[in-house]
Amino acid sequence: MPNNNQPASQGSEQVLDQFKNKIASELGVQLGGDRTSRENGSVGGMMTKRMIEFAEQNLKGGTRI
Repeated sequence: MPNNNQPASQGSEQVLDQFKNKIASELGVQLGGDRTSRENGSVGGMMTKRMIEFAEQNLKGGTRI
């Protein structure tokens, strides 16, 4: 099944890929189709956690994202 998702803004796909690779490196996980869903999913979970933390910190400070 093809992936038809479109990035929210121009250049965001590249930034998210860099973020994903940074998190994978921190967790010591090598991403890929030959890896378990637990390994790949741990990266996505940590990305979500960090983005939520970032948003919460900025909302507390009254900064609009």
